[in-house]
Parts: sequence; structure tokens; C-alpha cells
Amino acid sequence: MSVHKPLPHDAAPLHVTGTARYVDDIPTPSGTLHLVFGLSEVAAGSIDAMDLEAVRAAEGVVAVLTGEDIGHVDCSPSNHDEPLLALGEVHYVGQPVFLVIAKTHLAARKAARLGKITYSERPALLSIEDALAADSRFEEGPRIWARGDAGAAISGAAHQIEGRIEMGGQEHFYLEGQAALVTPQECGDMHVVSSTQHPTEIQHKVAEALGVPMHAVRVETRRMGGGFGGKESQGNHLAIACALAARLTGKSCKMRYDRDDDMVITGKRHDFRVDYRVGFDAEGRVEGIEFTHYTRCGWAMDLSLPVADRAMLHADNAYFLPDVRIESHRLRTNMCSATAYRGFGGPQGMLGIERVMDHIAHTLGREALEVRKVNYYRAKAAQPSGAGTAKRFGGAHSPAAPADDGPQTTPYGQVVEDFILHEMTERLEATSDYAARRAAVDAWNAQNPILKKGLALTPVKFGISFTLTHLNQAGALVHVYQDGSVHLNHGGTEMGQGLFQKVAQVAASVFGLDPVMVKITATDTAKVPNTSATAASSGSDLNGMAVQAACVTIRDRIAALLAETHQADPKDVEFKDGRVIVGDDEFSFAEAANLAYMARVSLSSTGFYATPKVAWDRLKGDGNPFFYFAYGASVSEVVIDTLTGENRILRADILHDVGSSLNPALDIGQIEGGYVQGAGWLTTEELVWDDKGRLRTHAPSTYKIPACGDRPRIFNVELFDRANPEDTIHRSKAVGEPPFMHGNSVLMALSDAVQACGDGSLYADLNAPATAECILMAVNRQRGVDV
Repeated sequence: MSVHKPLPHDAAPLHVTGTARYVDDIPTPSGTLHLVFGLSEVAAGSIDAMDLEAVRAAEGVVAVLTGEDIGHVDCSPSNHDEPLLALGEVHYVGQPVFLVIAKTHLAARKAARLGKITYSERPALLSIEDALAADSRFEEGPRIWARGDAGAAISGAAHQIEGRIEMGGQEHFYLEGQAALVTPQECGDMHVVSSTQHPTEIQHKVAEALGVPMHAVRVETRRMGGGFGGKESQGNHLAIACALAARLTGKSCKMRYDRDDDMVITGKRHDFRVDYRVGFDAEGRVEGIEFTHYTRCGWAMDLSLPVADRAMLHADNAYFLPDVRIESHRLRTNMCSATAYRGFGGPQGMLGIERVMDHIAHTLGREALEVRKVNYYRAKAAQPSGAGTAKRFGGAHSPAAPADDGPQTTPYGQVVEDFILHEMTERLEATSDYAARRAAVDAWNAQNPILKKGLALTPVKFGISFTLTHLNQAGALVHVYQDGSVHLNHGGTEMGQGLFQKVAQVAASVFGLDPVMVKITATDTAKVPNTSATAASSGSDLNGMAVQAACVTIRDRIAALLAETHQADPKDVEFKDGRVIVGDDEFSFAEAANLAYMARVSLSSTGFYATPKVAWDRLKGDGNPFFYFAYGASVSEVVIDTLTGENRILRADILHDVGSSLNPALDIGQIEGGYVQGAGWLTTEELVWDDKGRLRTHAPSTYKIPACGDRPRIFNVELFDRANPEDTIHRSKAVGEPPFMHGNSVLMALSDAVQACGDGSLYADLNAPATAECILMAVNRQRGVDV
């Protein structure tokens, strides 16, 4: 079987040799034009006048378009509130105001700088406080989900605390920037090549902008040089602009953002402020809790509502909250529109409850891990002997959460029936030598006044599915040629995560072939229609099942033919190791395919899959938004310099649940990358806007993503060997987003190190990103030093 094997990424040789082709590498037709936006220089105001004569007269310029020329051409994925070019009003620094079409990219960039725009500027809403004071939001009042009476439970608890954690946004920093190439076809059709996670949305928005049916627009995406959610909706602007320009000029049109423009124009992860009140008992068990989420959504809605919803959905993380109230404010501000980012709000919600657990532990003087474990959901029911990891790891449970009491429900009413973090935590404690290292860290801190160490173990419980239920579907198209080679397309997009390799392994397993016999070509809306975005960690789940369905149809046709000619039962026809065996006869797969072709048996099929068991009412905050949960736990050990705030991650140990992995090598890579990216969000990646709404961290020189030297010196990753109890593709689990939340253990370890600088009376209260400056100020607070 080709699945469950650690095969290399299908494009790895192309990546390392520099021959992998991205949008900017595609040879363009003669006369291709290049586009660049002219951008707003104020965060809020009205446009009084635009002098673009120098732009039009610049060398190489073919045309210049403004909002008055094209009207309201919408780019929004949700609310029809994002015109391609500003229409009299501007709402953030970097908003596209006019469009330059020129013979070269450099000519377009130079010309765009010559525009002279006069604004009537008005005060911009930049902070949470500004937006609340102006009641500037995307829903009427806050969204509130509740169970029980949290206020009464808090008041009646033996202990109460309240606090706040602030967490910044995050730049996607994909290596390949936003890019699109549009070539006009006959009859007004358009061929779009886009670096996008959502080809069908590009198709829909371009068709809408041109006023043509979707069948007149074909979108292709071979690969992206990274996406992380930043190419789910942000590519709409470039594709639409190129399509309008192509129709205007009759020529191919190309657009790519330079890095500075990309960072200024495009949306980021939503920053959050989470306020909390909690009541708990002497063991740290939560009895009642209230969360208030505040998020700056930017100037347009984009995907802010589902992002904020998912933050609420993950406000419990791995913990049962009996009486709970979650209030969420989705605030409109004069900044770039925040958008999808790996985890899609989940990390922000999870970080809130992890702060709570840390704060409770400090208040009670208990070890934080013990407080976490006492609040875990009840363990899953014991499995029968021989069932996966329960046998391998012993299936031990926390005494505070007996398995025979039945499952518990999340704050939104979904039953948690497969909670495995008790045994995962026990396993990780053993493999990471957590208890001995905890004692060693405490001993180190007692002896060293300058360098302080911190240690933390945090869990992950992440829901898998799109919360917009209809997106949980996928299609595929598979061809088997008469020589036995296989060609397939599906609705997922490849952004470096290895989706194509996994799906090729699925197809190869159905036919009993080596994956090299399977070719996956560019995602193409002309081959697989109505695709969902490759997002929500659903790429393998959805597209793997759709491809398997198509392959099984073809395989069964071949089996039926051979069974008929050999007087056998089709179920007895065996496909393995490139051979097809029926009775005493054996054929190569190529021979079997050719026999089917000669017998006029169809060797092509579509496949379709829709995720079962999902139903969700977002207004009530009730239902089953997720098909299943992915779990994990991580231990991080850090050291800080109390004189400078500089810090290092010394060691990371991760145990992660991917079900029966389709490809362990790719999954381990995703876990390692997710951890480092999550740690970057919480430590070095600081977005800074000034009081005029200008992004000051708009280049690699001012925005620090983790580098090779920032990874842990010791980095241990283990896959939790247990099949998904739900009927997913080969019983695997999603691995795209859940590992990102392992970065939480880094912030909690840094907080632990800061805590060691004081006498224990003051909680560390460390916000994110915990930059060196932030850590230094927290250390000084612990030591009572004025800052």
C-alpha cells in the first residue's frame, strides 16, 4: 500500500534546483502588460482631487484606471464591501486608489509614485478603544454564547481571578508574493493563473467583475510558494485587476506585489485582546468562566466573522468549562482588512484559556501542568484490547477525569467523545523527562541570577472542518490511460504542504501502483468545479476522499471486466505491486488498463465527497461544527537574559495526533514548521502601526520572522500512533493548522522564566509577541524596577 509511507515531497527536486514554476516564472505572451496599484497615504478621509497626468505621461504607461472609471468592482469574499479601487473615500494606508497598466513592472512601479492625491483627512480609528467609543463594528453588538450561569459560578467559587492578555497579529510572509497572470481568450473568455488557495473564488470574483458567466473564466493554480491563509481571499484584487486590464487592452496582463507593497496592502492575522474572569476550587478546577474577545478586523469584513467565531469555538481548548460565557466584539478599524491565517482564530481563542490555566496555577502556587490536567475533558472510553495506542501506551487516565462517567460537551454543545490527551500527556511527560527537567529548571533558577530558564507543557485540541458547512465538500477527476499511467485533478491547491504527494499516494493505493505512476497537474476550475479553499486543514481529508471515490469507480470497472472474462467474482480481483491478479492469471496494471480500453470500458471518472456529521448554528453557538478533533501536546524549555530580555528556545518535545498518517515525513515537517511559525507569532513577529495608521514593519528589515537560529537546539517530534475513529481517508487526521498551537508552550515557558525573577507575589502577565523588550519590562516588573 502506498499510503502511510514517508515519501518525499513530489516537487522536492524542483524546489531545491530552482526549477519549480510559480506564477512569475511562467513565460508570458509577447506584449504582456504589467500592473501596479497607486496607494492611499492616509488612513481615513475623502479624496478631494487626483492629479494623474504625470502617471499617464510616464514612460511605458499604457493606461491608468481609477474608481470613477470602473465603478464598484467588488473584491470581498463575504460582504461586498471591498471595491477594487477607492470610490471617493479611503479607509487605510495602502488602500488601492488607482491602477497603472504599463509595458514593464518597473515602469508601472515608477509611474505609480507620480500620482498626486489631495485628501480631506479625518481621525482614524486605530485602537480597540477607538472602535468601541465609535461603536464601529461588523455586527450589531457583540456575539455572545453561553452555557449555565457563569457569573454565579464565579461568585460562588472558592477562588476568583481576572486578567487580560493581548496578542498581536502576524504577517503571512509567504516566500512567493501575491501574483496573477490573465490572458484573454476568444469570445471574451479569460484564462487566469493565480497564486491562490481558492481558485473557485477567483473564478467567481473575476466573472462577477467582467459581468460574464463563471464558465467564461478558467482559473489554474499549479503551486504556491506558501499561503498560510494569506492567499485565501487576498489574491482576488490582482486577478480582478488583470482581467479588467486584459479586457481593456486585449493583451495578457500580469501583476505581482513587491514585498513592501504586499505587506502594506494585504491583511494579517487578527490581533486580539482577551479579558477573563474565572472562579475555581482549591485544585484549580474551573467552576465558572467569562471571556470577552476584542479583535481589530480592519476596514472591511473579509473573513473576520468566521475567524472570530472560531476563536470562540476554541476558547475551551482541551478543558471542560461547566459554566461559561464568551462575548466577542468584531471591531472595524482603519487598517488593512485582517484575514485568514493558519489556525483561523483558533490560536487566539486557545491562548486565552492557556493564560487562564497559567494564572490559576500561579494563584494557587501549583505546578501549571497539574492545573491543566485537572481541567481536561474526561478521557475517552477504554478501547478493546489491541486497538491502537490505548494498548501501546497503556491508556492511563487522570484520576480527576474518569473514563466511565461518559463524555462531556463543549461550550457550543458538541460531544467530546474521543478525548485522548490524558494518555498523550502521560506519554509526553515520560518521553520528554518532564518531571526531572522541571526540577532541574527550578534548581538552575535558584542558582543563576542573570539567566533564567522556563518550562511548560501545553495541550492542543483543534476542531477539523469548515464552520461554513457547505464548504465541506470536494471533487476530483481521474483518468487512467491505456499504458497504465494515471492522471488526476482535484480541488485542493499545493502550497508546499505536500497535499499533491498525499493524494497521489491515495490514488496509487487504490490501483496498487507506485506513486510515480500518478501525475497530479494544476488545480483547474475547468476540470473540477466549485472547489472549496484549501484551508481549515481540510485539504487531504476532502480531496483524498474525492480522489479515492473516483479511483475506486475505475478500479471496479476494470475488476468487473476481468472477472467476467475469467468467470470470477469482481471482489476477488486483486490490485497490488503494479499487478492485477484474477484467479490463476496475472497482468501488469498497464495490460489490464489496455484490456479495459480495448473492451470499451470507461477509464475516466469523477469523484465527490461531503463531510458527514457537521451541522452548526453560528448565531446560537450550538451544534457540531467539527467532524473530529486533532490533538497534540508540546513541551518547550527556554532561557532568558534578564539584563536584555533576549531569549532562546533550548528544546522542544512534541507529540502530535495525525491519526494513521498518510505520509509521516510530510506530517513531521508540518508539525516542525507549525511550531516554529507559532513561536514566531508569540515572540519575534511584531506588527507596528504608527498614530497615522502607517505600517512601520513592512519589510524583512523591520519585521522579524524566525530564522534557522531561532529553532530549538533540540527538536523532538513524535507522531501519536492511533487511527482516527472517524471514517476519514485511511483513518488519517488533518495536520495543517493544529501544530501551530504548539507555539503556545513557548509563551508559557517564557512566562515561567519571567516568573522566576520575582518573589512569586506578582503574576508575570506576559503579552504576545513577547519580544526581548517585552520580556525585559516584565522582568523589571517582577523585580520592582521602574520601567
